[in-house]
Amino acid sequence: MIGIGGAISAGVFVMLGHAVTLAGTTVIIALILCGIINLFTMCSYAELGAALPKAGGEYTFSKAAFGGFFSFFTGWFEWISNMFFAALSAVGFAYMIPYILPMEMPLTSVAVIAITMIAIFAAINTRGVKEAGTAETAMILILLAILVAYILSGISTSPMQSLQVYAPEGLFGVIKATSYIFVVYLGAEAVAVAQAEIKNPSKTIPRAILISAAALIAFYTLIAYVTLRMVPPEKLSGQSAPIIFAAEHALGKLGTVLLVIAGTIAALSSLNTSIMAQSRVAYAMSRDGYFPKAFSKIHSKFSTPHVAVIIGSVFTAVLAATGVINFVGYATDFGFIIGFALVNLSLIKLRRERPLIDRPFKTPLYPFMPIAGVVTSLFLLIFIDVGVLSLGIILCLLAVFAYYARMVGYLRFRIAFGGISLGLGFFTTMLTFSVLSGAISFNGVSPTTSSIILFILIFTGITEIAAGILNVTAKSAASS
Repeated sequence: MIGIGGAISAGVFVMLGHAVTLAGTTVIIALILCGIINLFTMCSYAELGAALPKAGGEYTFSKAAFGGFFSFFTGWFEWISNMFFAALSAVGFAYMIPYILPMEMPLTSVAVIAITMIAIFAAINTRGVKEAGTAETAMILILLAILVAYILSGISTSPMQSLQVYAPEGLFGVIKATSYIFVVYLGAEAVAVAQAEIKNPSKTIPRAILISAAALIAFYTLIAYVTLRMVPPEKLSGQSAPIIFAAEHALGKLGTVLLVIAGTIAALSSLNTSIMAQSRVAYAMSRDGYFPKAFSKIHSKFSTPHVAVIIGSVFTAVLAATGVINFVGYATDFGFIIGFALVNLSLIKLRRERPLIDRPFKTPLYPFMPIAGVVTSLFLLIFIDVGVLSLGIILCLLAVFAYYARMVGYLRFRIAFGGISLGLGFFTTMLTFSVLSGAISFNGVSPTTSSIILFILIFTGITEIAAGILNVTAKSAASS
């Protein structure tokens, strides 16, 4: 239930329209490709989850294989991507509200609804994994029943159109759609994140992960096939909730009501799962000293990492406040793709360096499967939105900064920062003298602009040197 519930999110209900715009009816091929790429990595999750059944998922695997910065880097993106996924689910839920209540949905309303749902499920996860799991099971059983009914009723509907191959951008469009909609397969790996709380993990984890991965391929392929046969692709393009639109168009009011229920359940179940997952990752990283100790605090009554749940939910609410579904979807993809690549690399390294680890499940066709997982995952990054790639680079730099700030220590970090400041200060001072001596001239620049540039150089040089001296002498100041 955690695996399927974590993956069948609001994404498939609200993102299929844009994917159809990119790939037309060949979006079905894109979904199958996503499933195959996902299956490569899920085999690695199954092996590592059964062999290392500790809280933390990708972070735990990377820690066992690499340790140090690579384990932090993996956990960092696992934590962030789960928060993006939670934000995507909450925003997707908000976009389905107009099908329930006739109301306008400006971005402010989307943000308010999304933040409210995040707060509710943060409270549920604070109470415990049992409560979260009970809610998940009930929601997913209803969701699966409705989706099966949608597929069967769609196939049996007589006025269904013949499905014609339509690819507006050819193979390039299929690849772009694969990169965009890959997010709908994310979530099954949440089983590995909660593995410390799962009974009989050596058997349960591989079964749960692989059954979830296979079931998702079947479900998504059939859903897309039925939807495109009921409504032509040109009508689905740009729809905020294309599957619900198709149900309304072909199956009438009852179909709309059922799909709205399914969409809201999918959004809430994946929101529930991702909040749980991000808190367990933060807890594991805090336990190992990478995150502040507060993240590993356990609630005295509910025995949950309540601080990690709350802090992660606050960050998720900030992300959800944007209300931009496509951007949040791409950003979720970026974080998970990085995590997928590192999980496959962890499997390869542990197979070579720790061959005696007990492995109740072994990835078939090794090393082809994990290598294919690395290559295909990173290949998708090429087609991710440029703005998201920029955000990803910033997050990578933040990971480097956070790791060394935490592990090197505050005082040493200040001294290192002071050294950098002194270097920049002296460089700026030399540049200023070069301008004053005429060695460097501003040809074609007005005297006023030249004076402003000179003032900025002098001010920056003085500031950097002063900051450098203060930080470099921090040790003696602290000891006195």
